[in-house]
Amino acid sequence: MNRKSQKEIQVTTHMVRQFLQENEDTGYRDFHSNLLPGVDNVMGIRLPVLRKFAKQLSGMDWQEWFEQADDQWYEETMLRGLVSAYAKMECKERLTYVAKFVPDVNNWAVCDCFCSTLKDADKYQIEYWDFIETYFTSNKEYEARFAAVMLLGHFVKREYLKESIRRLESITQQGYYAKMAVAWAVSVYFAAFPDEMLTYLQDGHKLDEFTYKKSLQKITESYRVDKEMKKIIKEMRQRG
Repeated sequence: MNRKSQKEIQVTTHMVRQFLQENEDTGYRDFHSNLLPGVDNVMGIRLPVLRKFAKQLSGMDWQEWFEQADDQWYEETMLRGLVSAYAKMECKERLTYVAKFVPDVNNWAVCDCFCSTLKDADKYQIEYWDFIETYFTSNKEYEARFAAVMLLGHFVKREYLKESIRRLESITQQGYYAKMAVAWAVSVYFAAFPDEMLTYLQDGHKLDEFTYKKSLQKITESYRVDKEMKKIIKEMRQRG
């Protein structure tokens, strides 16, 4: 099927749900549901299968289906995020879809997969850097997590280091998954810039106690941090 005829195919909720039903894996559903506390609408479709289908949908007429946001299943929300990230469009247009989608994110898996799939952020650094700024001070758990995960996925660069730390500290949302995203981001920045981040954690951090301790834990668990640094971090953890 050529691209033109593919574009003429209208993506519908029925089409999407039929695909999900045909690819449902009850064993995987039980496993994955255990990783998503509070999420009770998982059908059980493996992520590589969803990604492949999302790439197919992204070449069709998907915009109306996306806008309806009539998600019954966890996988439908995941697909909407993936399709909007995969589809070919200009950066400015894509950011309008990102802005529409982020409020629909209600679990860490959709958030993190969506962020990692937004490859445009690596190409349009300034546009995305400005776009995500307001999400750091959001009072919604997964909007705050979105901001932190976008940082650790696309902006672990020296020129962004100082401002990234300030932005992470500006996250005051008290949800577990927002705080854990900050801790994860701190550990990723530590792996990239160990000397600067060690000084920050020892002398200048403004993280709350929970996030600080989780940051230290994440650093000790990272395979990208050497043994000597881990020894220092473990001593910091022991001192409390």
